Amino acid sequence: MKFLKNFFKWLAILVITIIVLAYIFDVDYLLRAVRTIYFRGHTTAFLDDYTHFPNREIKKGTAQPWAIAKDYNSIPTTEVLEKTHKELQTVAYLIIKNDSIWHESYFDGYGKDSKSNSFSMAKSVVTLALGKAIMEGKIKSLDQKVTDFFPELKGEFANEVAVGDLSSMASGLSWDERYYSPFSIVTRAYFDDDLKKVILGLEVKDKPGKSFSYLSGATQLLAMCIEKATGEYLSDYVSKNFWQPMGAENEALWQLDHEPDGIEKAYCCIASNARDFARFGKLMKQDGKWNGKQLLDSTFVQKCVTPRFPESPQYGYGWWMHNVSGKQLYYMRGHLGQFVIVIPEDDLIIVRLGHIKGLQTDTDPHSDDLYVYVDEAYEMLAQRK
Repeated sequence: MKFLKNFFKWLAILVITIIVLAYIFDVDYLLRAVRTIYFRGHTTAFLDDYTHFPNREIKKGTAQPWAIAKDYNSIPTTEVLEKTHKELQTVAYLIIKNDSIWHESYFDGYGKDSKSNSFSMAKSVVTLALGKAIMEGKIKSLDQKVTDFFPELKGEFANEVAVGDLSSMASGLSWDERYYSPFSIVTRAYFDDDLKKVILGLEVKDKPGKSFSYLSGATQLLAMCIEKATGEYLSDYVSKNFWQPMGAENEALWQLDHEPDGIEKAYCCIASNARDFARFGKLMKQDGKWNGKQLLDSTFVQKCVTPRFPESPQYGYGWWMHNVSGKQLYYMRGHLGQFVIVIPEDDLIIVRLGHIKGLQTDTDPHSDDLYVYVDEAYEMLAQRK
């Protein structure tokens, strides 16, 4: 009994010491990381982690359900696709042809209304919000300087960075995009309860607008500019201008750094479902028009899916691009293999959500599972009568 008392005494002292040291060395965000992620057996953010953070609702309006194709789910999944779903733990896979759901598969207890984390697919949504703010005249153009909104921005080139540089990943920000390191800035941003302070603590250390460098902090700073320009929470702005007009069937949730008046973790973390995420693909495919109304300027839509830098043809403004098997496509993508893929020439949208991302090498900016999701969709479509 005495041994147990001493054990728990010293254990308590150790825990208290760790907590105190975390605050002393300004890494107290790790306590939140341990509580929400690491103690739950994960080494990084996971699909359902939104339930462990404060959220702000992206309100829905009148639902506009997707049409269902006459031959819905009539063609079995290919062996290659089935194997990939199993190995990478897919939870949702949709093929939407001619604006009708043609194939739909769910796994691991997920369904059409299940929420899961968008991760960086949210970056595409933030860029569309930027386009709307420009369309409304609340932001002058892609060339408006960030210091117009945050004059306290630091760094040698702080006065030069524009909102378009943030959207196109040419910000010059000091940022470390390492998802699995507990001490990287991206980890701090994910768990810190004062995200605005974290972002404004960065410096614009390199000359912006010169080259592509994927940095989540750039999107977060962009979202802060949009919030200041519009005077609205990002969730409310996206709800009013996209989620409701596009007829999302479910409300969505956007993770916050703290509640009730925190800011959205805009570089990630919209919790929604495959059907509703797909609506952004349809909006882009229709050049910003929905039910006859121009929600987004068509020239801005085309800007999003045109490479800014010839040496980095994989990225435009908030959207990824590629050519797979002769098909020109653009897509939203997120950590762990979240995809909304748009192939305009064939009126096709493919959505994949899941727990694991395919292999990505230093020689290809696109992960190998992207090719599988596209190629196997076409294999299935080719079997239609």
